[in-house]
Amino acid sequence: MRLHVKGLSLPDQQPVEWWIVDGVLSAEPVSGAETVFDGGWIVPGLVDAHCHVGLGEHGPVDVDEAIVQAQTERDAGALLLRDCGSPVDTRSLDDHDDLPRIIRAGRHLARPKRYAPGLALELEDESQLPDAVAEQARWGDGWVKLVGDWIDRQVGDLAPLWSDDVLKAAIDAAHAEGARVTAHVFSEDALPGLINAGIDCIEHGTGLTDDTIELMVEHGTALVPTLINIENFPGIAEAAVRYPSYAAHMRDLYARCHARVAAAHDAGVPIFAGTDAGSMVAHGRIADEIDALKRVGMSPTDALGAASWNAREWLGRPALEHGAPADLVCYADDPRQGAAVVNNPALVILRGRVFA
Repeated sequence: MRLHVKGLSLPDQQPVEWWIVDGVLSAEPVSGAETVFDGGWIVPGLVDAHCHVGLGEHGPVDVDEAIVQAQTERDAGALLLRDCGSPVDTRSLDDHDDLPRIIRAGRHLARPKRYAPGLALELEDESQLPDAVAEQARWGDGWVKLVGDWIDRQVGDLAPLWSDDVLKAAIDAAHAEGARVTAHVFSEDALPGLINAGIDCIEHGTGLTDDTIELMVEHGTALVPTLINIENFPGIAEAAVRYPSYAAHMRDLYARCHARVAAAHDAGVPIFAGTDAGSMVAHGRIADEIDALKRVGMSPTDALGAASWNAREWLGRPALEHGAPADLVCYADDPRQGAAVVNNPALVILRGRVFA
């Protein structure tokens, strides 16, 4: 099938034409191509940089449900997903030409009873972490996911899971395997050890301080704040009646979140869009996360880029260029206007296949 699309590109807002042959983009005209889009806006396929295909509201789901989740992401224009930890092996989805590409981080790595039940590989001794990280690095697609903090019921509040020297050894082990490392972190205390150990990304980051923001800038650490998931913090706090210190801490983190992410953005921390879809957040909500990034001070162009061309560059995947896979989203109106436009693409084109 030979296709042709024509419109205004982002971020440069210049007129472009692309031809698609055998699922690949061509900047050169191709004879016999059918024009399927003419006159709107064309952007690289959207990216959800924190997504959990294989997780549902009640925990792990079967492969059939994981396929439905991936289809939901595709229909929302999210054609590249960084799956930040899943107990379900979704590698069989790679055989489906109609589903988004998934960059997997393998299983979450945690200590016993220090994460949501059934989701993580639980290590009895923290000294096991470097070997476990190396194993997950070999299994995944270039990323490993740590649980950096979680409620410690003996303390009654959020607390780090790992000592600083173990983190350094573990992150070095991942880097030796050619993988990057990210971590779930809500609170303040776990951040210095993770950043100083050379971690590549922080998920959530609600406990950022001026000092840890400065550390992130120094180390080039990225942030995926999952802002629409942070909206669940008040409900989490309300349910934590047995742990009043934890509940108060979660409310405080929620109250300060937008200001902290805004400060990170102002300081120059690289920020990318991720929804945390899979448990408390429904799949297909990347447009809402883009709008949330605008509310913390990102420009409409930068917020969209954090879920498209900039995120693709960060993840080492091509955007719109000659010879690249034909993964793009077409809009009748400028998608920088907000979720009302982003949620209603005129066409989604994945691997050169058109989805309306």
